[in-house]
Amino acid sequence: MLKKLFGKREKDEEIAEVLEGKAQDVGEETPGTGEREQLEVQDEKQKVGLYQRLKEGLNKTRKGFVNKVESLFTGRAIDDEFFEELEEILIQADVGINTTMKLVEHLQEIVDEKRINDPVELKQIFKEEINNLLGEPTPLELKSGLNIVMVVGVNGAGKTTTIAKISERFKNQGKKVLLGAGDTFRAAAIDQLKVWGNRVGIDVIAHSEGADAAAVAFDAIHAARSRNVDLLILDTAGRLHTQKNLMEELKKVRRVLSREAAGAHEHVLLVVDATTGQNAINQARLFNEAVEVNGITLTKLDGTAKGGIVIAIKDDLKIPIQLIGVGEKAEDLQDFIPEEFVQALFAE
Repeated sequence: MLKKLFGKREKDEEIAEVLEGKAQDVGEETPGTGEREQLEVQDEKQKVGLYQRLKEGLNKTRKGFVNKVESLFTGRAIDDEFFEELEEILIQADVGINTTMKLVEHLQEIVDEKRINDPVELKQIFKEEINNLLGEPTPLELKSGLNIVMVVGVNGAGKTTTIAKISERFKNQGKKVLLGAGDTFRAAAIDQLKVWGNRVGIDVIAHSEGADAAAVAFDAIHAARSRNVDLLILDTAGRLHTQKNLMEELKKVRRVLSREAAGAHEHVLLVVDATTGQNAINQARLFNEAVEVNGITLTKLDGTAKGGIVIAIKDDLKIPIQLIGVGEKAEDLQDFIPEEFVQALFAE
């Protein structure tokens, strides 16, 4: 059956083509009980608002993937045909062959071991197994001192927008942020980053189009040190003439970071577009081989009906998904909390 499914899928592009293509101040008055309660209520409202945005952002996946799962787990006998249909639903949702087989085989073992014959009971176990595959939350957090986040990914994945939203988030937390325009291959990329920097009131270290990206990284690191910056975010090129050129340049920038940023907290964040499906995994694998990716931002989840790619990326690559994009606004770039994600995915 899997061969039949493979025949229905369009052939992925060649990977090379893809790559071308609030602490209080001393002496500050402590809030009274009433004020603390008001802050707690506001915080709770904010959490509810974020969850609602997450739920709305997953509407397409819920209609295209979860509704099929719900239908399968309603009033059906748990037999071989049941598991074959589940395989097909998961693969069509971009969960991936390897992850799908692992998940379905484990469910079959649980059914045999516990002698489960109630699909409703199995559906709850299914949700728990997805939670287990996604693991614990690993949010993007700053440590004491200089933090440097090198952002990588192909053009069109949402790198610049992601950088802007992360910058605004930490600036609003009172952190000093600096940007480095390391995508020197495109003049538009430099200008775009400057526009975003102006909007949120953050300085951008930039050279001219065609400049050495490693030189930009060098200057940005030294500027960050001299200005006592908490967070330096360095943009990088997502499109060069060949795959090899792109990866070699990224490796060079990574070496500059390791050499010049001694003592700083370095982090490589890969931005991938959820709507590219299994191709996103190909991208992630290549970037990870080149610069050792520490975390992933998965953008445009609101634009795909195949949100199973979240499960595939985490299980296949073992790289933490730290942020997900479920809309255009700043608050739509959210910390990836697996339990909340699964809850929002299966919400009525």
